[in-house]
Amino acid sequence: MALYAFGINHKTAPVAIREKAAFAENNVADALDNLRKSGSADEAAIISTCNRTELYYSTDKQNSRAIIEWFCQYHKLTESQLAPYIYLLPESEAVKHAFRVAAGLDSLILGEPQILGQMKDAFTCAHKAGATGKLLNRLFQNTFSVAKQVRTETAIGANAVSVAFAAVSLAKQIFSDLSQQTVMVIGAGEMMELAARHLREQQVKHIIVANRTLARAELLATQFGAEAITLTEMPARLKDADIVISSTASQLPILGKGAVENAIKARKHKPIFMVDIAVPRDVEPEVSELGDVYLYTVDDLAEVVEENMNSRQEAAKEAEAIIDIQVANFMDWVKSLDAVPTITRLRESIELLQNEELKKALARLERGENPREVLQQLTHILTKKFMHNPSTVLQQAGQEGNTELLDAARRLFDLTDN
Repeated sequence: MALYAFGINHKTAPVAIREKAAFAENNVADALDNLRKSGSADEAAIISTCNRTELYYSTDKQNSRAIIEWFCQYHKLTESQLAPYIYLLPESEAVKHAFRVAAGLDSLILGEPQILGQMKDAFTCAHKAGATGKLLNRLFQNTFSVAKQVRTETAIGANAVSVAFAAVSLAKQIFSDLSQQTVMVIGAGEMMELAARHLREQQVKHIIVANRTLARAELLATQFGAEAITLTEMPARLKDADIVISSTASQLPILGKGAVENAIKARKHKPIFMVDIAVPRDVEPEVSELGDVYLYTVDDLAEVVEENMNSRQEAAKEAEAIIDIQVANFMDWVKSLDAVPTITRLRESIELLQNEELKKALARLERGENPREVLQQLTHILTKKFMHNPSTVLQQAGQEGNTELLDAARRLFDLTDN
């Protein structure tokens, strides 16, 4: 049974291709069923995110192209459309890829933790659908274990490497418990969505989303159980915010010194932490002159992000060394599976012989024969029959000069010379 990883990701394919090759979350179980019925895979799991679509699967077929044909047919794509962007990794390469993905080493943002949760969800879905077996179950269990080891033993996820993450991390340093703070995010674009996600991960209960259009603010607010307001309402609500993170496309500042000063007075000089990650800036520079306001700009955070990225690059080298060791361990286990049928057959053969001779011995005891003699003969017959085939084969090996088989027998039966 061979193991493979097949797919496309943000490194190999543009978003236009990734969109066409994605699986909708509610269709994954049906896709797995379709895949296995096609005969292209015996076990399978599908991971589909905005940055990657990957299939981890096992098959006893030699034709690895079957998966490509199925994938193209399922998504109504031609092979020529997909060929420049795909990768198909066999055996140890597939294992290493899975470990690297889970550890965040193959992510758009080095070391990001979100992909591990997505892989766990993908495995849970495949397992519930009955699409995984001994090989993939072990692969994903090891994958999650390796990811945990990498995060425990290296600093791969210790420092912020996105501006949004850096903003939230800085807020966490100032307010040890973010869950008790009210946060206003100004803007509803990708950067603010990312910031809101990080805030929710920090258990922030009250988030206010302010945006030029209320509909867009509500769309983002709905995702995170937040409150939506318009930019015209924002100055009056500023007094409610302990933390303000802003990133809009405005060409002029949307937060002036006067509005912030009024908010500080209304808060009775309770401090406000502000992060302006917009270019051009959303907050007038003069706001930094106000007491009880702590204002950081994108340039302040950029220095933190660059320093932290260098730190993660060093941690990535340590992570790669851990992964190489764990890939070797996993492949040793895979190789050991080849011996399982032989061991099973040997056990069955010995048990059959044992049961036959035990049945004869019990019959003799029921006839009243001497138990000591019955047991002695039972052990003698079992030993003789156990040794008959091995002895015959080893004698022939000696006659033929087959020293490899003789050495294997010594190792198998632990026959060391005294």
